[in-house]
Amino acid sequence: MATPAVGQQAPDFTLPGLVVRDGEATHGDYSLASAKGTPVVLAFYPGDETPVCTKQLCSYADSMEVFSGVGAQVWGISPQSIDSHERFAKNRGLSFPLLADVDRTVARLYGIAMPGLGLRRSVFLVGGDGVLRWKNVGLIGVTYATADEIGKELARL
Repeated sequence: MATPAVGQQAPDFTLPGLVVRDGEATHGDYSLASAKGTPVVLAFYPGDETPVCTKQLCSYADSMEVFSGVGAQVWGISPQSIDSHERFAKNRGLSFPLLADVDRTVARLYGIAMPGLGLRRSVFLVGGDGVLRWKNVGLIGVTYATADEIGKELARL
């Protein structure tokens, strides 16, 4: 399946997730439809506590003002379990939601699932109107869109 085109409605989904604040995890369901009115950065990453993923998500956590300054939310999405996400968030001080796409249903919706290999590291920027405004889909997965790159795209919304 191809990735959705910029300018079209982003595929909706609901996934279980959690956010850790002050060392406490709050679990819940995260739905793209429920985020309408707010830009959402969907950061798909292959795995908790892996070198590149850790660097990527920690860089976003260190740059939250780039996202919050324009009212955007960041959601990290990977195939690991909620328990794995909780350990990762607590170990690394991540304070944005991490969502569990265990069966890679959402990765398939966004055209980034790789059979037998997980998913392609990708970032999708969904506007408050639910329309896909920008995307960065990795080929190999060792590089990622920086917070500054994403911030520049957010500023255009």
